[in-house]
Amino acid sequence: MFSRLRQLLGAAPPTPAAAIPAGERVYAIGDIHGRADLFAALISAIEADDAHRGAARTTVILLGDLIDRGPDSAGVIRLARDWQARRCVRILMGNHEEMFLAALRKPSVMRPFLRFGGRETLLSYPIEPAAYARAEIAEVMDLAQAAIPQADLDFVASFEDQVNIGDYHFVHAGVRPGLPLNEQKISDLRWIREPFLDHAGDFGAVVIHGHTITEQPEFRANRIGIDTGAYSSGRLTALGLEGTTRWLLTAAAHDDAIRVKTEG
Repeated sequence: MFSRLRQLLGAAPPTPAAAIPAGERVYAIGDIHGRADLFAALISAIEADDAHRGAARTTVILLGDLIDRGPDSAGVIRLARDWQARRCVRILMGNHEEMFLAALRKPSVMRPFLRFGGRETLLSYPIEPAAYARAEIAEVMDLAQAAIPQADLDFVASFEDQVNIGDYHFVHAGVRPGLPLNEQKISDLRWIREPFLDHAGDFGAVVIHGHTITEQPEFRANRIGIDTGAYSSGRLTALGLEGTTRWLLTAAAHDDAIRVKTEG
C-alpha cells in the first residue's frame, strides 16, 4: 500500500541499504603511510572486535599507501605480511606503492618518489642517513636495491587493484564516473580525485576508498572515504561492515600512548 501511495505521489522508492553478504564481515583500513605503531594497535583492536562479534568469514582490506611519509614503512610491510599469513588480508596497491616499485628501476621516478615521502621509506630500511644524504640519485638507487629485501618487493608487487564484496567496492583512490567498475583504468583506481569526489551519482556499488585526506571519515550515499591522514594527524581509521551495519575503529596517538576508539 505504501509503495503504491509513493508512486501516486511521484516519490521514488527508498534505495536499499548497501550490505555485505550474510555470514561475512569486512574491515577496511585507510592509508597507513609508515605509521607502524598505529597499524599494530589497530590490528590488535580488529582482532578483539572480530572475536567479540562472533563467528563470521572475515576479510580485512588494506586500502593502499602502506608506505611513505611516516617513519616505519618497513615495519608496516612486515606487519601486513605477518597478518596476511594468519588470516584473510587483501591489500590494494596505492599510488605510493606504484611509485616505490618504479623508483627502484627508473631514476626519473626516484626523484619525485623521494620528494613525496619516499625518503622516509628508504631510511626505514638499513640505509645510513649520512650515506643517503651525500648520495646522488644513481647511488640512492644502489643503496635502496641493496637494503630492501626482494621479499618485500615481491610482496608489494602482489597487491591488488580493486576488491568487490556484496554492495561495496574497495579501491585506493576512487573510480571514474560513468565507467563500469570492471572497466576502470588502473591509473584512476590509484590516483583519481576529481571528478570522483564530487560525483553524486551511482557508481554501481558504494565505493570505499582512501587517498584523499579528510579530518573525519566521509560518508556519502555513493562512497565512503577513510583516509584520516595517519602520518600527519596521528589517527588511523578502519571501517567495519557486516550486513547493513557499519562501525569505525580509530587508533589515535595521544602523547606517548595509542588509544583505539570504536564508534557505531
